[in-house]
Amino acid sequence: MMYDFFVDLFGNTVIAGIASGILMSLLPLFLFILPYALLAVLAERKVSAHMQDRLGPMRIGWHGWNQTIADIIKLIQKEDIVASDTDKPLFNFAPVLVFAGSYAAFAAIPFSSYYIGSEVDLGIFYIIAVTGLVVAGILMAGWASNNKYSLLGSMRSVAQIVSYEIPTMLVVLSLVMVSETMSLHTLSEMQTGYFWNWYIFGGPGFSLTKFLLIPSMLIGFIIIYISTLAEVNRVPFDIPEAESELVAGYHTEYSGMKFAMFFLAEYANMYAVSAIVAALFFGGYQSPVGYLGNLLGVEWLIPIEQFLWFAAKGLFFVFVQMWLRWTLPRLRVDQLMAVSWKYLIPIAFVNLIVIGFITLI
Repeated sequence: MMYDFFVDLFGNTVIAGIASGILMSLLPLFLFILPYALLAVLAERKVSAHMQDRLGPMRIGWHGWNQTIADIIKLIQKEDIVASDTDKPLFNFAPVLVFAGSYAAFAAIPFSSYYIGSEVDLGIFYIIAVTGLVVAGILMAGWASNNKYSLLGSMRSVAQIVSYEIPTMLVVLSLVMVSETMSLHTLSEMQTGYFWNWYIFGGPGFSLTKFLLIPSMLIGFIIIYISTLAEVNRVPFDIPEAESELVAGYHTEYSGMKFAMFFLAEYANMYAVSAIVAALFFGGYQSPVGYLGNLLGVEWLIPIEQFLWFAAKGLFFVFVQMWLRWTLPRLRVDQLMAVSWKYLIPIAFVNLIVIGFITLI
């Protein structure tokens, strides 16, 4: 009855368009983000285990491959406990807002030349803007929990993310100056060909400007990668979740699926920032050595290759994030803020000016 009402009101074409839009928006969640999160959690355990001369999960499935599936089933079945003194509307809405901000960022990430959620011209700035919802959700979670550890963790996280967004934006602005576009899809298309056309190597073509840009691009890559580590609360910038000080940080009071949503959002953010770095500096979905589909004359194979290359680049940077977690010590609060305000921001600003002068040549 309801379906017939909407068909009479809008027509079959509009209803079909809305249904296809909803389906396309759900594809990244069920076909990529959820499988990736399960794989990333297992990889985190295995990487940490092997770095500490352990084996990690081994009991459920071959070498523990099904451990994360068992864990997510357990979380789904857990009781949703809400403390009596919490601000319940905000407490319940916070994990939804954090996950929505993380998930919405994938709308403008080009997985291949044929699959982009929304090919907006301001793609990179849309991603940075929409992930601001995560900041609001984290602060909301800490405040609504009525727990001093949660509030302190959320305030640390907000101060950290806001501080490190500045060098991130300066690096992004420098790439916009060079490429003259804010679309990640266009940026990826500009780096087509071979790996020497990537912006980490100065950009497409061969010119004096390209070779002069290489040192500045290397500096920009290092700055944005350090900044994105801080924005997703990864070591050495994990003081918002410092277990020795804050129990679990802003999600201390959460359990069951609400905790799982925070957990899923964290790993989704890890891939999102890695995908941005790959799209800006490492060719996006472009292959470094050409496409097998072109060699064989099979055009439908090219989008699949592009997706695999893009996924591999992003997963590599996620692996580096995990690697650093078990390599570097945690910074103090004053050290963390000093890295941003005393070092990254001034260096990124000078680098921006240098790139501006070089592009005028």
